[in-house]
Amino acid sequence: MNLNDKLNIVDGENLKFRNEIKYVVTEAELALISGRISPIMKKDSHVGPNGIYRIRSTYFDDLNDSCFYENENGTDKREKFRVRIYDASDKRITLECKFKERSMTRKESTPITREMYEKMVDGTFSIPDDRKDDKLLRKFYQRYKKDGLRPRIIVAYERTPFVYRVGNVRVTFDKNIGYSDKVENLFDEYLPLRPVMPVGRHVLEVKYDELLPTFIYGPMNLRDLRQETYSKYYLSRTFSLKHMYK
Repeated sequence: MNLNDKLNIVDGENLKFRNEIKYVVTEAELALISGRISPIMKKDSHVGPNGIYRIRSTYFDDLNDSCFYENENGTDKREKFRVRIYDASDKRITLECKFKERSMTRKESTPITREMYEKMVDGTFSIPDDRKDDKLLRKFYQRYKKDGLRPRIIVAYERTPFVYRVGNVRVTFDKNIGYSDKVENLFDEYLPLRPVMPVGRHVLEVKYDELLPTFIYGPMNLRDLRQETYSKYYLSRTFSLKHMYK
Protein backbone atom coordinates (compact mmCIF):
# COMPACT_ATOMS: atom_id res chain seq x y z
CA MET A 1 0.00 0.00 0.00
CA ASN A 2 1.35 3.44 -0.94
CA LEU A 3 2.12 5.65 2.07
CA ASN A 4 -0.19 8.34 0.71
CA ASP A 5 -3.06 5.86 0.79
CA LYS A 6 -2.28 4.43 4.19
CA LEU A 7 -5.07 4.33 6.74
CA ASN A 8 -4.59 4.14 10.47
CA ILE A 9 -7.15 2.07 12.39
CA VAL A 10 -8.08 3.54 15.78
CA ASP A 11 -10.97 2.12 17.78
CA GLY A 12 -12.43 0.64 14.62
CA GLU A 13 -12.27 3.90 12.66
CA ASN A 14 -10.28 4.56 9.47
CA LEU A 15 -8.31 7.77 9.92
CA LYS A 16 -6.26 8.96 6.99
CA PHE A 17 -2.81 10.49 7.26
CA ARG A 18 -1.99 13.74 5.41
CA ASN A 19 1.22 15.05 3.90
CA GLU A 20 2.81 17.88 5.86
CA ILE A 21 5.92 19.77 4.78
CA LYS A 22 7.50 22.78 6.46
CA TYR A 23 9.92 25.52 5.46
CA VAL A 24 11.64 28.32 7.35
CA VAL A 25 11.30 31.44 5.19
CA THR A 26 12.02 35.15 5.21
CA GLU A 27 9.50 37.97 5.30
CA ALA A 28 10.23 38.71 1.63
CA GLU A 29 9.67 35.07 0.63
CA LEU A 30 6.32 35.00 2.45
CA ALA A 31 5.22 38.21 0.74
CA LEU A 32 6.18 36.80 -2.66
CA ILE A 33 4.39 33.47 -2.09
CA SER A 34 1.32 35.23 -0.69
CA GLY A 35 1.06 37.38 -3.80
CA ARG A 36 1.31 34.33 -6.03
CA ILE A 37 -1.24 32.08 -4.30
CA SER A 38 -3.83 34.70 -3.27
CA PRO A 39 -5.56 34.60 -6.70
CA ILE A 40 -5.95 30.79 -6.59
CA MET A 41 -6.49 30.00 -2.90
CA LYS A 42 -9.02 31.42 -0.45
CA LYS A 43 -8.39 32.61 3.09
CA ASP A 44 -9.71 30.31 5.79
CA SER A 45 -13.24 31.33 6.82
CA HIS A 46 -12.21 31.72 10.48
CA VAL A 47 -9.72 34.55 9.97
CA GLY A 48 -10.39 38.03 11.29
CA PRO A 49 -10.57 41.27 9.29
CA ASN A 50 -6.77 41.37 9.04
CA GLY A 51 -6.64 37.91 7.46
CA ILE A 52 -5.04 36.14 10.44
CA TYR A 53 -5.92 34.45 13.69
CA ARG A 54 -3.81 34.01 16.78
CA ILE A 55 -3.16 30.45 17.90
CA ARG A 56 -2.11 29.30 21.36
CA SER A 57 -1.39 25.67 22.15
CA THR A 58 -0.49 24.17 25.50
CA TYR A 59 1.63 21.08 24.88
CA PHE A 60 1.70 18.11 27.25
CA ASP A 61 4.52 15.71 28.01
CA ASP A 62 5.01 12.86 30.46
CA LEU A 63 7.34 12.54 33.44
CA ASN A 64 10.19 11.41 31.17
CA ASP A 65 9.65 14.16 28.57
CA SER A 66 9.11 11.41 26.01
CA CYS A 67 7.64 13.71 23.34
CA PHE A 68 10.61 16.05 23.62
CA TYR A 69 13.22 13.31 23.29
CA GLU A 70 11.32 11.41 20.58
CA ASN A 71 11.38 14.60 18.55
CA GLU A 72 15.07 15.15 19.27
CA ASN A 73 15.90 11.58 18.24
CA GLY A 74 13.67 11.61 15.17
CA THR A 75 11.59 8.70 16.46
CA ASP A 76 9.09 7.52 13.87
CA LYS A 77 5.45 6.93 14.76
CA ARG A 78 5.06 9.43 17.57
CA GLU A 79 2.20 11.41 19.07
CA LYS A 80 1.66 14.39 21.33
CA PHE A 81 -1.29 16.01 23.07
CA ARG A 82 -2.10 19.71 23.12
CA VAL A 83 -4.93 22.05 24.04
CA ARG A 84 -5.55 24.75 21.43
CA ILE A 85 -7.39 28.06 21.55
CA TYR A 86 -7.80 30.98 19.16
CA ASP A 87 -7.39 34.71 19.82
CA ALA A 88 -6.94 34.08 23.57
CA SER A 89 -10.65 33.18 23.82
CA ASP A 90 -12.26 30.34 25.80
CA LYS A 91 -15.18 30.11 23.36
CA ARG A 92 -13.51 27.34 21.37
CA ILE A 93 -11.11 25.04 23.22
CA THR A 94 -10.00 21.71 21.77
CA LEU A 95 -7.95 18.84 23.09
CA GLU A 96 -5.94 17.45 20.19
CA CYS A 97 -3.68 14.47 19.64
CA LYS A 98 -1.34 14.80 16.69
CA PHE A 99 0.20 11.65 15.21
CA LYS A 100 3.28 11.75 12.99
CA GLU A 101 4.77 9.05 10.80
CA ARG A 102 7.57 10.12 8.46
CA SER A 103 6.25 13.24 6.72
CA MET A 104 2.62 12.19 7.26
CA THR A 105 0.41 13.52 10.03
CA ARG A 106 -3.04 12.87 11.43
CA LYS A 107 -4.94 14.76 14.09
CA GLU A 108 -7.82 13.84 16.39
CA SER A 109 -9.64 16.50 18.39
CA THR A 110 -12.47 16.92 20.85
CA PRO A 111 -13.95 20.02 22.52
CA ILE A 112 -13.25 20.72 26.19
CA THR A 113 -14.23 23.47 28.62
CA ARG A 114 -12.08 26.02 30.38
CA GLU A 115 -12.78 24.27 33.67
CA MET A 116 -11.50 21.00 32.24
CA TYR A 117 -8.30 22.69 31.10
CA GLU A 118 -7.77 24.28 34.51
CA LYS A 119 -8.08 20.85 36.13
CA MET A 120 -5.52 19.47 33.66
CA VAL A 121 -3.14 22.19 34.84
CA ASP A 122 -3.67 21.77 38.60
CA GLY A 123 -3.48 17.96 38.51
CA THR A 124 -7.11 17.21 39.40
CA PHE A 125 -8.47 16.34 35.94
CA SER A 126 -11.03 13.58 35.52
CA ILE A 127 -13.46 12.88 32.69
CA PRO A 128 -16.89 14.46 33.32
CA ASP A 129 -19.72 11.94 33.63
CA ASP A 130 -21.38 13.12 30.42
CA ARG A 131 -18.11 12.62 28.44
CA LYS A 132 -17.21 9.09 29.52
CA ASP A 133 -17.75 7.76 25.98
CA ASP A 134 -15.31 10.23 24.39
CA LYS A 135 -12.48 8.07 23.02
CA LEU A 136 -9.88 10.83 22.87
CA LEU A 137 -10.62 12.01 26.40
CA ARG A 138 -10.29 8.44 27.63
CA LYS A 139 -6.95 8.05 25.89
CA PHE A 140 -5.70 11.35 27.31
CA TYR A 141 -6.86 10.48 30.82
CA GLN A 142 -5.14 7.11 30.70
CA ARG A 143 -1.82 8.78 29.93
CA TYR A 144 -2.56 11.58 32.39
CA LYS A 145 -2.87 9.07 35.20
CA LYS A 146 -0.44 6.35 34.11
CA ASP A 147 2.41 8.38 32.59
CA GLY A 148 2.04 11.66 34.47
CA LEU A 149 1.12 13.59 31.32
CA ARG A 150 1.08 17.29 32.26
CA PRO A 151 1.11 20.68 30.50
CA ARG A 152 4.67 21.82 29.79
CA ILE A 153 4.62 24.93 27.64
CA ILE A 154 2.43 27.34 25.66
CA VAL A 155 3.37 27.94 22.03
CA ALA A 156 1.77 30.96 20.36
CA TYR A 157 1.91 32.55 16.92
CA GLU A 158 -0.06 34.46 14.28
CA ARG A 159 -1.32 32.35 11.38
CA THR A 160 -2.31 33.40 7.88
CA PRO A 161 -4.17 30.41 6.37
CA PHE A 162 -4.97 29.69 2.71
CA VAL A 163 -7.16 26.76 1.65
CA TYR A 164 -8.06 24.96 -1.56
CA ARG A 165 -10.85 22.37 -1.48
CA VAL A 166 -9.55 19.95 -4.12
CA GLY A 167 -6.92 17.79 -2.46
CA ASN A 168 -7.75 19.38 0.90
CA VAL A 169 -4.77 21.71 0.49
CA ARG A 170 -3.85 24.09 3.29
CA VAL A 171 -0.98 26.60 3.15
CA THR A 172 -0.23 28.55 6.32
CA PHE A 173 2.20 31.32 7.26
CA ASP A 174 3.12 31.28 10.96
CA LYS A 175 4.72 34.47 12.25
CA ASN A 176 5.87 35.86 15.60
CA ILE A 177 6.32 32.40 17.12
CA GLY A 178 6.94 32.50 20.86
CA TYR A 179 6.46 30.53 24.04
CA SER A 180 5.50 30.87 27.70
CA ASP A 181 6.06 28.51 30.62
CA LYS A 182 3.01 29.97 32.40
CA VAL A 183 0.56 27.26 31.31
CA GLU A 184 -1.98 28.49 33.87
CA ASN A 185 -2.19 31.79 31.94
CA LEU A 186 -3.31 30.36 28.60
CA PHE A 187 -6.29 32.71 28.33
CA ASP A 188 -4.52 35.92 29.37
CA GLU A 189 -5.01 38.51 26.64
CA TYR A 190 -1.51 39.93 27.00
CA LEU A 191 0.51 36.81 27.74
CA PRO A 192 4.25 37.67 27.61
CA LEU A 193 6.10 35.48 25.10
CA ARG A 194 9.74 34.70 24.41
CA PRO A 195 10.52 34.54 20.68
CA VAL A 196 12.07 31.38 19.25
CA MET A 197 12.85 32.48 15.68
CA PRO A 198 15.49 34.94 14.43
CA VAL A 199 14.11 38.34 13.45
CA GLY A 200 12.48 38.18 10.03
CA ARG A 201 12.17 34.37 9.96
CA HIS A 202 8.84 32.58 9.83
CA VAL A 203 7.39 29.14 9.11
CA LEU A 204 5.55 28.09 5.97
CA GLU A 205 3.51 24.88 6.25
CA VAL A 206 1.89 22.98 3.39
CA LYS A 207 -0.65 20.23 4.13
CA TYR A 208 -2.52 18.12 1.59
CA ASP A 209 -4.04 14.69 1.11
CA GLU A 210 -2.85 12.69 -1.92
CA LEU A 211 -1.55 15.32 -4.32
CA LEU A 212 -0.42 18.92 -4.22
CA PRO A 213 -1.79 20.47 -7.46
CA THR A 214 0.91 21.73 -9.83
CA PHE A 215 -0.79 25.10 -10.21
CA ILE A 216 -0.32 25.66 -6.46
CA TYR A 217 3.12 24.07 -6.11
CA GLY A 218 4.47 25.92 -9.14
CA PRO A 219 3.67 29.50 -8.09
CA MET A 220 5.10 28.86 -4.62
CA ASN A 221 8.33 27.69 -6.29
CA LEU A 222 9.05 25.39 -3.35
CA ARG A 223 11.98 23.81 -5.18
CA ASP A 224 14.09 26.79 -4.16
CA LEU A 225 13.23 26.40 -0.46
CA ARG A 226 14.80 23.90 1.91
CA GLN A 227 12.36 21.58 3.65
CA GLU A 228 12.79 21.56 7.46
CA THR A 229 11.97 19.05 10.18
CA TYR A 230 10.51 21.79 12.33
CA SER A 231 8.63 21.37 15.60
CA LYS A 232 7.33 24.43 17.42
CA TYR A 233 7.01 22.38 20.60
CA TYR A 234 10.54 21.02 20.49
CA LEU A 235 12.13 24.36 19.66
CA SER A 236 10.16 26.15 22.39
CA ARG A 237 11.04 23.53 25.02
CA THR A 238 14.70 23.74 23.98
CA PHE A 239 14.74 27.51 24.47
CA SER A 240 12.84 27.16 27.74
CA LEU A 241 15.27 24.60 29.18
CA LYS A 242 18.29 26.68 28.16
CA HIS A 243 16.79 29.72 29.85
CA MET A 244 15.94 27.69 32.96
CA TYR A 245 19.52 26.52 33.48
CA LYS A 246 21.31 29.77 32.70
